[in-house]
Amino acid sequence: MNCEILDLRSLVAVAECRNFVRAAHQLNLSQPALSRRVQKLEALVGEALFERSTRSVRLTPAGQQIMPLVRRLLDEIDTSLLGKMALGERQDGRIVLASIPSATVRFLPSVLEQFGRDYRNVRVRVLDLSATECAEAVRTGAAEFGLALPVSSDADLVFEPLYDDHYGLVCRKDDPLAAIDKPRWEDLVGLRLVTVHTGSGNRTTLDAGLAPLNLDLRWFYEVTRLTSALALVDAGLGASILPRLACEGPEARDLVWKPLQGATIFRTIGVLRRPAVALSPAAHRLLGLLCDAWRERGRNDTIPD
Repeated sequence: MNCEILDLRSLVAVAECRNFVRAAHQLNLSQPALSRRVQKLEALVGEALFERSTRSVRLTPAGQQIMPLVRRLLDEIDTSLLGKMALGERQDGRIVLASIPSATVRFLPSVLEQFGRDYRNVRVRVLDLSATECAEAVRTGAAEFGLALPVSSDADLVFEPLYDDHYGLVCRKDDPLAAIDKPRWEDLVGLRLVTVHTGSGNRTTLDAGLAPLNLDLRWFYEVTRLTSALALVDAGLGASILPRLACEGPEARDLVWKPLQGATIFRTIGVLRRPAVALSPAAHRLLGLLCDAWRERGRNDTIPD
């Protein structure tokens, strides 16, 4: 049985939209036609690829296993066929993506360099925004996709998790806390601490993780951005509890990040997209490169004891 490119795109669309009606609309197909293409793939694989219910659709274990292969194959097709049309001077345009700042520091420069080899004239605009602002930018179409934290239930957006970013202690190298081999959460009680404001996604995640510990931490300085928190720590105003990725940029080169013993708290970084809107081939390629970089980081990442 032959497998067509549209069959593979149908599989990806249903997986992303988690709904046959929205996926059919995205691909400009009728729902029966979309269902037949998915059924053809299921017959080819010999197993069901989706679990269907009246409320949602999700991948089966077999579907989860083949999805990375399908995405990789489509990426190669877009690069080798559509991508060839984009080479040279004939392709131009612009991609706009939204991202929380700490998600762009680690991979974006190398990914953009790789992306630019195939799409030399496609400009890329990065909107450095908070998690809430990223979601709004994607929802309104100001950005084609976003790298951010999960959002509350929203039918207009889908979130694909990529990486779990752990929270830990960040302090100056001359801070007494830096000399503690394995600092505990309890070591921070009574100290003046720097934190981000209560309305941010980072603070919400941190407070939820700290609740079971029943610790009375002294949030003395409150800022809006993680970079501002790093600046206050670097100035010697106090230690902070921040995600590991936030401490990998140049702002933290003179600081120390350590995991805290006793509780594991992390934020999940992933891709925000509008399921009803198809990405351009260039945006699809850029997103694929970013996802590959994040997943590779996750496979190779280790948290110090």
